[in-house]
Amino acid sequence: MKLLKKLMTLMFLFAISIGAIAAPDLDPDTLKVALLPDENAGTVIKNNQPLKDYLEATLGKKIELIVTTDYSSMIEAMRHGRIDLAYFGPLSYVLARQRSEIEPFVALKSKGSTTYQSVVIANAASGIKKIEDIKGKNMAFGDKASTSSHLIPKSVLAEKGLDAGRDYEEHFVGSHDAVAMAVQNGHAQAGGLSRPIFESLVERKIIDPAKVIVVEYSKPFPQYPWTMRSNLKPELKDKIRSAFLNLKDPAVLKPFKADGFETITDKDYDVVRNLGYLLKIDLASYM
Repeated sequence: MKLLKKLMTLMFLFAISIGAIAAPDLDPDTLKVALLPDENAGTVIKNNQPLKDYLEATLGKKIELIVTTDYSSMIEAMRHGRIDLAYFGPLSYVLARQRSEIEPFVALKSKGSTTYQSVVIANAASGIKKIEDIKGKNMAFGDKASTSSHLIPKSVLAEKGLDAGRDYEEHFVGSHDAVAMAVQNGHAQAGGLSRPIFESLVERKIIDPAKVIVVEYSKPFPQYPWTMRSNLKPELKDKIRSAFLNLKDPAVLKPFKADGFETITDKDYDVVRNLGYLLKIDLASYM
């Protein structure tokens, strides 16, 4: 009996110690900031060095930039508390919100708007002129958890009566630029991605407009949100929010293709949740 009591006591103390170790830091000295893996990780981190410098100077904390291998691993990292701040796409935010105690606080603003569009593109030699022409063709999407390179363009096709698997073959190629390249190279006859990213690829001459045509633009959707752990210290959360709302430095904003950030709430992303109904996708068990 004494041995059993001693064992139970040791187990109790061990459980307490584990709980103490696992307890989240509400005011960490180093903030782990995750960025979307929509391009090469090295490129993303290099491009966002000005953001790192700005946040360190403004918040008085060290900043560690993180780029996960894909959207799902970013969601899991946030779920397990390994990330303090994260820049999500609208869909990946909705999915992360279902699994994590997080809150959106700002969304990027471009040309005065906190909305953006996706674009459906096609290989110029494919014969595709309108959405209905995609029937029987190969359609390239980015990451499965991407809003603008999967969910939105798929909804554009669904609104014209085209369903994946039945009316066209879908292929996930990982990133927005990979979608555009797959279409340009003829590996897919059509594809869907973010309109700002597509226009940037054309502007940088990575995509040739003579080889890739625009088939249709989507309706506007809420921009990509910045999120934070809900259990961070309130004073720290206020400082983080103010840092983004007061951000005006073009060098920091350039990688986001934005001219600033504006306050946003979870309710703004109900329109993304509604896409699940249109596409007959259960977002609660998605991925």
